[in-house]
Amino acid sequence: MTTETPAPRVALATCSVLPDLDADDAPLVRALSARGVDAAPAVWDDPDVDWDSFDAVVVRSTWDYSARRDEFVAWAARVPRILNTERVLRWNTDKGYLRGLEEAGVPVIPTLWLDPARNLSSRAIHTRLPAQGDFVIKPVVSAGAKDTGRYQSGEAHSRGLAIQHAKNLLVSGREVMVQPYVTSIDTAGETGLVFVDGEISHAVRKNALLTGPHRPTRGLYQQEEMSPFTATDEQVAVAQNALAVAAAAVADGDASSFLYARVDLVNGNDGGPVVIELELTEPSLFMALAPGALDRFADAIAARVRR
Repeated sequence: MTTETPAPRVALATCSVLPDLDADDAPLVRALSARGVDAAPAVWDDPDVDWDSFDAVVVRSTWDYSARRDEFVAWAARVPRILNTERVLRWNTDKGYLRGLEEAGVPVIPTLWLDPARNLSSRAIHTRLPAQGDFVIKPVVSAGAKDTGRYQSGEAHSRGLAIQHAKNLLVSGREVMVQPYVTSIDTAGETGLVFVDGEISHAVRKNALLTGPHRPTRGLYQQEEMSPFTATDEQVAVAQNALAVAAAAVADGDASSFLYARVDLVNGNDGGPVVIELELTEPSLFMALAPGALDRFADAIAARVRR
């Protein structure tokens, strides 16, 4: 008499607003089932979930973490076999990682960092904001373009709103980023390059999101208009370089250890690709826009839980 080996169990971590996963991730349950893996959504901060009962936990739509980043990282540290790892999540949930990319020679958007510990006055904030062009203010810990706004440096009312936005974030204890607005986004949008196991899977194009000052976002994130896209060799090279720097920082130099990654690029002033974000925590992968993408991701998860 033989005993059948139970199917590996995988939790697809999500948030309470999306207990059944985001629409892009929901097909993973069936795709993994077809590969002999028992997958189910699980809300990351639900105290009743037994994380030890899973062979792996894949972080997906945990998009409410930014207001509780320390709690989220502490949860990740308690979860056995979490993908991506807690070390990666801790590093990537603070956009200060852009400093490391820049120091390593990866092209990034120039950033001014405002520290809440300095108790900057409105006047001090004013003197630090760009004197020309549009600019963007956002918190260092954020997701889905929440708490982010675009402002005009030469327009007094807009500049006043920018100062108040930055001041509100700083008073609440949040570090602030100030960046020039890259005008190519209005015409060319952003390009998101999706990687699975460190290899390029597909790319998407995202239309411009920021059209004006910060306004409260309804829901977890601002709605995005996405479309399939074919990345250039130069874009792929920049994205791979960014992943290599991240791997050196938090993955012992092995970019293939990242189960998933998305590198968001824009066209810089010289026309070359510039990193706007490196998403290793809970990026949308837009699998429905790329034939074969769901299968590649499901294959990668199934292979890991059977190692």
